[in-house]
Amino acid sequence: MQMDDSRIAMKEKLEFVGIIKEALKIPIKNPKFIFTILLTFFPLFCSLCLHETMFQRALIESLRSQADDPPPHEGFVSIYRYSWPSLYGFRGWIGNFISGKLLVQSFTLLAIIHLFDLLNTIITVSTASAIYAQEKETLTKPFIENKVALFKGPLITSIYALLLNSLALVGLFTLSINIYVMWSAFTFFTLTYMLVFVALFTKYIEWSAVWNTGIVISILEQNKHGDVALGVSAYISRGSRKRGFLIMLVFFAWSFGLRLSSLCVGWQKGNVVIEVILAQACLDCLGSVMKWVAFMIYFYDCKKRFIEKKFDGSAEGKA
Repeated sequence: MQMDDSRIAMKEKLEFVGIIKEALKIPIKNPKFIFTILLTFFPLFCSLCLHETMFQRALIESLRSQADDPPPHEGFVSIYRYSWPSLYGFRGWIGNFISGKLLVQSFTLLAIIHLFDLLNTIITVSTASAIYAQEKETLTKPFIENKVALFKGPLITSIYALLLNSLALVGLFTLSINIYVMWSAFTFFTLTYMLVFVALFTKYIEWSAVWNTGIVISILEQNKHGDVALGVSAYISRGSRKRGFLIMLVFFAWSFGLRLSSLCVGWQKGNVVIEVILAQACLDCLGSVMKWVAFMIYFYDCKKRFIEKKFDGSAEGKA
């Protein structure tokens, strides 16, 4: 459900902390919202558990096999001569980690996870928006009516966002490889790569907030999807990017911290720990719900500010 402009104008302007507080109020004050979301969690939860188990087991086994190999002493170019792991060691690790079977399984699971995640996102944003707009528990109406149209727009927008996200991650991964390989022989180029990495990562977080807001727009405004939704998101969020950046940074750190903690436990134990994987997937799903609730509120706040600027501009023009 989407709020009209008059209801949006009645909402207070929110800063980062205010958005997080409003996001927390929705599940706390509406138990039916939690129940509805839990019903849709199970497929995503199971697919996340399977994917994380496969990914982390392959990663841990590859790292352990690489750690057992003695470092080579010949054949390095001078810049890598005293650097272990080197480019050759990294290439060997990639070869151990990536296999054709693992790639097929991973991409298949990621496609399934993407669809389940999108379905949960649609339900989460729709129900949370109904609660935020009406201040009552109108939970089923938003996504029962016109289900095909409700899914088609966000699917198109999410594919756009996924492609852009993948391009940014490829750039970050490439820079991280160069930093990793050249770290021991620290040079001007290493410092340059680090600065570029920080700059790109900062823009990646900011762009991710714009892409996520675009997905929210495609859910709440069914006539906007794809590049149109992303363009509207970029336009109305001008002047509010700092709040979007902070929201995205918090939930990125949440997800990254969960995976890193799970990997550390798996490394110490010598293999993945199923209980830890289950806890990680559960907390990741919880973080995903709160992220989309926060971005729904962030979208309405951006729209309120945009409407006010537009109204003030027209009033000044008439004066």
